[in-house]
Amino acid sequence: MSEVTMQAGCKLYGEGGVDDFWGQARDISGLFEPLEGGLRRVRLAGLNPDGRLLKCITLNNSKSAHLGNADLTLLDCGEVEIGSYFVADVHLDSIVTSMEGGGTYDAVVTLDCETILPGSGVTWNLLRSRELNRNGIWRSLDRRGRRAWLSVALNHHGYRKPSVHRPDLAYAIDGSHIFDESSFYCALGEAVNGPAGYFGWNLSALDDCLSGQWGAVRPMVLDWNFSQDSRDRLREDAQATIEYEGRFLEFLSEIFYKRNVTVNYL
Repeated sequence: MSEVTMQAGCKLYGEGGVDDFWGQARDISGLFEPLEGGLRRVRLAGLNPDGRLLKCITLNNSKSAHLGNADLTLLDCGEVEIGSYFVADVHLDSIVTSMEGGGTYDAVVTLDCETILPGSGVTWNLLRSRELNRNGIWRSLDRRGRRAWLSVALNHHGYRKPSVHRPDLAYAIDGSHIFDESSFYCALGEAVNGPAGYFGWNLSALDDCLSGQWGAVRPMVLDWNFSQDSRDRLREDAQATIEYEGRFLEFLSEIFYKRNVTVNYL
């Protein structure tokens, strides 16, 4: 899966929430490229500062300043909010007047974010460019990439337009590309909620999703296509074998039974 290049910005909010707005940038880069030690040096282009950030710029005469913790909300290329991360110890390293004019700036900040998984940038950039618009894009990812995909899908879920679901709907899951636990959740998430859809990324999270408010209404039906081959591969998933003591499929069946999910193994 190749990187997507585009301009898509972000908003920054302090710990006071929406009433503590720090400003909006036209473009953000560097967020998904950790430095040694885990910090991230983030470039904010076309920044229109507000609140605490504007005050720091004014008082410090464009010099560096410690800003504190914040919520960084990602925007797509149409300035629609698509996800957010809590970022800690935001430090303004440098800021200059932007060539774009209009009172905007180009800034560099250093911050810490422990919840961005390695490889997440590829999936986020597809969402930011609005190119994540079909099922199956995750299939070319390796195990680490699929895990990152699921973390992005979870983060993005609350920003999606709600889908219409009703009881007794049948969802078809394509087992031909299920090779391990993470690929099972990738396939299930898009079966229920469409491209980049989330419906769990471990058994506990799946059980939570089946409790409601995550896109499917029980009772429900799951048509598991290519089930035999995919279940055989799940039995061979070494990581799931260790985590669930070789009982992943057994525990999965128990959850489906408890939550009133009828599974058709096709």
